[in-house]
Amino acid sequence: MRIGVNVPNFGPGTDPGVLRRWAQTVEALGYDLLMISDHVVVTPDVAEQYPAPFYEPFTTLSWLAGVTERVRLGTSVLIVPYRHPLLMARMAANLNRLSGGRLVLGVGVGWARQEFGALGVPFDRRGRLTDEHLQAMRAAWEDEDDYRSGPIPIWVGGNGDAGLRRAVRFGEAWHPLRMTLPWLRGAVSRLTAIAEELERPVPALTPRIVLRLTDTPVTGPERRAGEGTIGQVLEDLEELRALGSETVVLDPFDGDPAETLRPTTAWRALATVADHVPL
Repeated sequence: MRIGVNVPNFGPGTDPGVLRRWAQTVEALGYDLLMISDHVVVTPDVAEQYPAPFYEPFTTLSWLAGVTERVRLGTSVLIVPYRHPLLMARMAANLNRLSGGRLVLGVGVGWARQEFGALGVPFDRRGRLTDEHLQAMRAAWEDEDDYRSGPIPIWVGGNGDAGLRRAVRFGEAWHPLRMTLPWLRGAVSRLTAIAEELERPVPALTPRIVLRLTDTPVTGPERRAGEGTIGQVLEDLEELRALGSETVVLDPFDGDPAETLRPTTAWRALATVADHVPL
């Protein structure tokens, strides 16, 4: 099982120097994958959780590809309806080629209604648009020589049944975000049932979980995977392996934008995990 890291590409403490240090730290610790998020317009609903500056993912990953050598680079998740599908197909193909085939394209439908309005994209059609865009992107990669760059894995996000169906139809993997393990066990069963219904292969499991280390155990039914003592986190990773996870992405950002001013706290947590898990 591979382990990756979701890196904050937003917030008051984020600048080019910090992003470079994030990327080089993740790679030096031996992690397999570095992922970043996507927003185009920092509308008020976005700013509540992900304040400016917000670094656009294709631009940022292209730059980080030049300051790293081995680590894979990905989006968690690219909001598919925000961009024309042929533009996304070309940007992804170019980034994959420039990085030596290191791109992982995590995708989702989006949630920020005000941002959809600012971009002139109908919020209520975001699911259908995502499906149409993914179809068009795959067709471009398969049929147009200028768009080809080697295989680009698509990880489909979305924790509801619509996301599960989309993952079965369009994804190499299902990429659920920040969940409890009991919930995930049930969702994996639903994913398998949907794949059987659609007569398609079951996509790989590549969850993104929190990373919040504590000195004392976290208990209760609401405990998220990746939350608690290092022993609890290691047990969670082992259970995720048993569930069939091919990659697990650790997300050390826990919702307070001020955390971006103190990246060393996250780096210490990642180093602790790296000391206990073969990477």
